[in-house]
Amino acid sequence: MRTVEWHEGRVRLIDQRRLPWTVAYLELGDYREVAQAISEGAVRGAQAIGVAGAFGMALAAQQATPLDIGGLLEYLDVAAVILQKADATSRHLTLYLARMQRRARDETLGNVREIKFALLAEAQQIAAEDHAACQRIGKHGAALIRNGDTILHHGSGGGLNAVAYGTSLGILRTSHALGRRFHVLVPESRPLLEGANLAAWELHEAGIPFEIIPDSAAGYYMRRSEVKLVLIGASRLAANGDFTACIGAYSLAVLARDNRVPFYAAAPLSSVDPQALNGDQLPQGVRDSREVYAPFGTSLFPEGYPVRNPAYDVVPQRYLGGIVTERGVLYPSFKDRLAELLNVPVLTEPS
Repeated sequence: MRTVEWHEGRVRLIDQRRLPWTVAYLELGDYREVAQAISEGAVRGAQAIGVAGAFGMALAAQQATPLDIGGLLEYLDVAAVILQKADATSRHLTLYLARMQRRARDETLGNVREIKFALLAEAQQIAAEDHAACQRIGKHGAALIRNGDTILHHGSGGGLNAVAYGTSLGILRTSHALGRRFHVLVPESRPLLEGANLAAWELHEAGIPFEIIPDSAAGYYMRRSEVKLVLIGASRLAANGDFTACIGAYSLAVLARDNRVPFYAAAPLSSVDPQALNGDQLPQGVRDSREVYAPFGTSLFPEGYPVRNPAYDVVPQRYLGGIVTERGVLYPSFKDRLAELLNVPVLTEPS
């Protein structure tokens, strides 16, 4: 299963809005359709959005009509702006669009045809790198899972959030493939039900035992000592190890610490923003209020009632037992380890 891929000259992706009831694909022949799919939630998850953007740039190159390099580059610059606006908070989208623009300007490419070919190859390489990183995350994180464990997994964090394998859910997939027996509690992850609709669907498809629980019941199971580990996929990390994740992550981190349950995040190193000193400097965003009062088109209360709908939680690194990356499981001090792996200076917060 590929969440997003290049197929017969088009960008093909799973329409996540229709899961778990129907597995439907969108076949997109215009980069503006890719931007719309991102903005409307047909494709979700930091890495999947970034890869979709890369393929959107490859598609824009194929669509472009200018016969000269200058005209093509101008067309691609406009496409990058439109794709970025589809999700202004996505680090992977920003990274991959910039990478595609750099490739288009590679001076070794001598004509329009070579640029178009190179951009498609670059998007394919980005997708391959994402898939390989997630598989390595799964391998490293599997050491955290023991036979008989009950794991609470928050959000999606699966192949639907990436190209095919996923981060936090990829750890569970790898552990299951290794023959470990464990059970997963899946909070709904309101308001869009990424847990109940997406993570649960992936667990079901993989044959991994799970139960969906209300978001508000997580503390109940922790207090009863049923939960042995909390896993979550991080959307973006600051230089000190603080991270953003789907809403509800901070509450789970606090509950896990109070009940002495290890709390681990999973993310590729491409999720780290080395210029953000801490979580307060990471984009957080606000989502449409309709997701709260009328999720999936069904009104839960009168439309006139005031609503607040934050997009991401910031989780301070002090709550983390570790961060699972493609380079291994990182333990405190996260600031030093992240700087070492990214080969950047250790940033110090002003006093």
